Order: sequence, then C-alpha cells, then structure tokens
Amino acid sequence: MRKKLLKNLDWGVLICTILLFGVGLVALFSTTQNSEYDEFIKQLQWFALSIPFFVLAVVIDYDKILKIAPAFYGVCIFLLILVLFTAPISGARSWFNVGNLSFQPSEVSKIATILFMAYSLNLLQAKGKKEINKFYKLFIVLFIASLPIALIMIEPDFGTATAYIFATIFVLFTSGINKKYIVAAILLVAILVPVIYVNLPAHALSRIDVYLHPEKDPRGAGYNIMQSKLAIGAGQIFGMGLLQGNQTQLGYLHPKTTDFIFSAIGEEMGFVVSASIIILYVILITRIIYVAKTAKDSLGSYIAIGIAGVFCFHMLENIGMTIGVLPITGVPLPFVSYGGSSLLTNFICVGLVLNISARRQKAIFIE
Repeated sequence: MRKKLLKNLDWGVLICTILLFGVGLVALFSTTQNSEYDEFIKQLQWFALSIPFFVLAVVIDYDKILKIAPAFYGVCIFLLILVLFTAPISGARSWFNVGNLSFQPSEVSKIATILFMAYSLNLLQAKGKKEINKFYKLFIVLFIASLPIALIMIEPDFGTATAYIFATIFVLFTSGINKKYIVAAILLVAILVPVIYVNLPAHALSRIDVYLHPEKDPRGAGYNIMQSKLAIGAGQIFGMGLLQGNQTQLGYLHPKTTDFIFSAIGEEMGFVVSASIIILYVILITRIIYVAKTAKDSLGSYIAIGIAGVFCFHMLENIGMTIGVLPITGVPLPFVSYGGSSLLTNFICVGLVLNISARRQKAIFIE
C-alpha cells in the first residue's frame, strides 16, 4: 500500500496547534473542578470526535474536497436558517442540542464559506486574476460571504459574524482586488459605522459602553471585564498556581471556560504562559500565511488565507476583550476555550492547511 511522503507538511502549524490545545486542556481542568470537570470531559469527547475529521481534512486532496463545496455551503446555509427557530440560549438562537452536547452551525459554516469562496473565485478567475475586478464577479463573491453573515447577525452573534468578515477581507486581498475597491470599502465603512451604531440593539450598545467605561457599572454590565482585569493582574509573572486563582475558583470570573479562559490562564499561570500563548498564535498565523503564499495554486492560497483571517480575528478579539482593549463579543479562543463545534471546526481548518502545505510540490509516494 502506498503512503504519501510528508516531507512538505508544515510541522510548525501542527506543533503550535498541539501546544495550544494542551494549554487549553490544563486550563479547563483547573477551571472546571467545581463542576466535576463536566466541560473538561466534554472537550475531550469533542477532541476524540475531531480526530477523524482532522485526518480526512489532511489526507483527501483539497481539489476533491472543493468539489463538494457548493453542496456543503448549501447545507450550512440551511442549518443557519433552521437554527433561528430553536429556543434561545443566552439571548441567541445559535445552537442545536445533540444529546448532552451542543452544536453551533455558525462555526462549521466558516469552513463551508471559505471553501465556496475559493471554489467560486477559481471559476470567476478562469481568464486571469484581474477578472475579480469586474463588478458583477466581485458581487458574487461578496454575496457568498454576506449570506451567512446576515443569518448569523440575526441570531444575533456579532462576534462570529465579524470572523467571517475578516476571512472575506483576507481572501479578497489575496485575490488581486483593485485598490479602488479597497478605498471604496474603507469609505463605505466610515459612512456605515455611525448608522449601524445608532441602530444597534440595546445589549450591543451596552457592551460598547462597558468597553469604554466599565467603571460606570462595576456590579452590572462592567462586572465581567473588571473581574477579568483583576484576574490577569493578580497572576503577575508566574501565576497563583493551578486550582488556586481567586477570581477563577471563587466564581467571580464568568464564563471562565469560554470567553474568559485567557483571564483564568493569566491568573493561575501568569504572564509567562499568557505571553507564550500569544507567541504561539503569532507563529501559527504566520505559518498559515506562509502556506498560503507557497500553495501550488490559487485554490489552496484562498483556503489557507481565509483560515488565517478567522484565527487572527479570534485571537485578537478574545485576548483583546479580556484585557479591556476591545469590546466583549463572546468569541472563543481557538483550541484553548471550551467549545465543541469550535474545536471541531478549528481542527478541520488546521487539517486543510496541512493538506495544502503537503501538496506544495508534486505528490511523492513511497511503497
């Protein structure tokens, strides 16, 4: 039986992923001791479920995977519509309950959207990369990205929707889009931001106000961010020790396993581990961008750069909100925060990146 030689595989991406997931498991073990390690155990279950999908994402040539991109995208759009009819959880209709596990279709839909954008761009640019600058072709790509974004905002989940926007920007920037469209987009954003701001729902406005002035409501809307800062500051250089964090273990930090897992790490493991996490993310994203640059074709480049955009946003937003420099949006930290559908999606994304890196040169086989 023939086996593919893995000499082109980007091991840096895989190593960073394993290290981040390992730190996440340690943090989850510590933060869930008061709940009989319920979420820690569920995270291990989701990891076991993620492994076969990860392996498939690595070994099946991404050219073949892209053939099902339109159908995959269609199924995900259907799920995003269907989830709007479920019972709200924490004010949002974002989850399907499957047994004792919850599944968030907006996470997996990131992969479908990136794959379908890459698939469509490849067709639209059959005569050359400059074809994307024809308005109707650019509109098609923007529509593909906008449909899931609109559905996710209806849930509402503005943080996840923004991750799609980042992925779209990264992909379009790589596609050879004309600067005039970039300038027009910047002007449009400058015009729309004030309009969107005055029409935001009350909970979104509250989050922005808390971001700007958390001390106005220290026991209400500003409570979480102030506790997060206290936790990170208390950790100092080496942390208070696992299972020893005051804010983490006494219930002041919430939700400590998802949105504020970085705060718990900062308190119990200190600056050294927190800074190491940031460095690992920088290396991971940099390596993924390198894979995009060295991909054998535009298809691989678009997929990898879209995934880099998603990881970049999640890292910046989650860490930024825990230290008070960005508004709180409920965005998980990839591989570190608790979240089954997020973990599954992230491992599939890494699998696709490794798939693309392994095929940077002509496939080599050994007996």
